[in-house]
Amino acid sequence: MRIFLLTALTIMAFAANSILGRTALEDGAIDASSYSLIRLGSGAIMLAILVIVSKGFSRKNLSGGNLFSAVSLFVYAAAFSFSYINIETGVGALILFACVQATMIGWSLFKGDRPSGLEWLGMIIAFGAFIWLVSPGLEAPDPLAALLMAFSGIAWGIYSLRGKSASDPLMATAGNFILSVPMALALLVVMYSSLDITQYGILLAIASGAITSGLGYALWYRVLKQITPTKAAIVQLTVPVLAGFGGTLVLSEAWTFRFALASALILGGVAISILAKNKRS
Repeated sequence: MRIFLLTALTIMAFAANSILGRTALEDGAIDASSYSLIRLGSGAIMLAILVIVSKGFSRKNLSGGNLFSAVSLFVYAAAFSFSYINIETGVGALILFACVQATMIGWSLFKGDRPSGLEWLGMIIAFGAFIWLVSPGLEAPDPLAALLMAFSGIAWGIYSLRGKSASDPLMATAGNFILSVPMALALLVVMYSSLDITQYGILLAIASGAITSGLGYALWYRVLKQITPTKAAIVQLTVPVLAGFGGTLVLSEAWTFRFALASALILGGVAISILAKNKRS
């Protein structure tokens, strides 16, 4: 029951990231570059506190990051923020999730993995539904926002792949967040003319960085030690759905037929691939 509750809490935190981002950025409570900096900065502080509490204060404990991983984290956060200015919560989360999974599956293929026929079927269903979701039409998401969210998902996929080899995920994540802050600050300087910050926007960015990102990731790494990779992948399928429901409840965003059907096909296709791969291995 404890693992179930922790898993549910982390999944809700991941979905809340999309809800908080969309809430802050849709109505201009804060600009995207400021949101990115505050989110990464507050996440870095929270994770640093967790490292210090669990392992003690030392420069070594807070320097476990990697520059390439930090760049991936920054690209994910920045593209995420700029995308959510013009894309609905559930659609954004679905594109993000689909591109994360596509990146990880693509790397597996590049490294020589040979999927079964059922795995290919699941991937084809998911990819076809994704193309349909973003293709031009009355219900299609904003093209630039969708592209930015795709970049965000690819960056997070790369970050996740690199994180698999980390001996201490909490220290590595804290280090990567710390290294990403100067990059976010540089983006803020470049975008200085478009800065627009309110107290409400700052609070939402801090909530996203410190709570749903910092604490959320720390809880997730704890959960990962106690569940199988297949279960971890399957439970993540609920994130876009939860984000979509959150967008409906908090922001009154409507579920279109296109989004509902694409969600079912993308998530179903990915689930088929994951389960088939688990059976093969």
